[in-house]
Amino acid sequence: MQFRMLACDYDRTLANEGAVSARAEQALTKAKKAEFMLGLVTGRALDDLLNVCPQIPLFDMVVAENGAVVHLPASGVIKDLAAPPGRRFMEELTRRGVPFSSGRVIVGTVRPHEHEVLSAIEMLGLDLEIIFNKQDVMVLPSGVNKATGLEAGLEMIDVSASEIIAIGDAENDLAFLRASGFAVAVANALDSVKEEADFVTSLPAGDGVAEFVNEHLLRAIEDLTPRRKRKAIAD
Repeated sequence: MQFRMLACDYDRTLANEGAVSARAEQALTKAKKAEFMLGLVTGRALDDLLNVCPQIPLFDMVVAENGAVVHLPASGVIKDLAAPPGRRFMEELTRRGVPFSSGRVIVGTVRPHEHEVLSAIEMLGLDLEIIFNKQDVMVLPSGVNKATGLEAGLEMIDVSASEIIAIGDAENDLAFLRASGFAVAVANALDSVKEEADFVTSLPAGDGVAEFVNEHLLRAIEDLTPRRKRKAIAD
């Protein structure tokens, strides 16, 4: 199988406590020099990501805000794939005492505030849904996830989902892992993610990404065979 791109989740996959280690960065640089394209598929708000990740220029494509925003670093293109929830929703969260942050589209909080968030969505009659990332709670327009964002980003750079090796750790990564040609879970991933993966690293987070790149992507890519048949993103 021909793979062209390595696409990684950011927090707790590529990054540890918000930062990419030197080892992980070196592995990405090696993959880039070996002519693999690089993708970043994250739940972080785009502006936040650009502030904490100086390695952004390494990536050919960034899918941020859990699939709501696509950024192409080389050209500077930023494309919002959905509209933000709106002022009334933010005001209602504030009224209820829910701590939250917002990006171009995404609104984020943490457990256990999902109950108040869901109540606010229902009260206002909004077409929004909650997506979990371990302790993080993300609010997005219904139908927006990492797989839909990946599809939009890949169309912009003319790459097929079957040519993607995806690496993740949490429940919000499942959509884009299932859409990829080959799925990898880092050692610290949730059991549900490991069960979905074709390969599980022996090391956690960025060390696991480096392990996969150095020991498999650059040495034995011809041996990477998916364990299960995946459904194409756009059927």
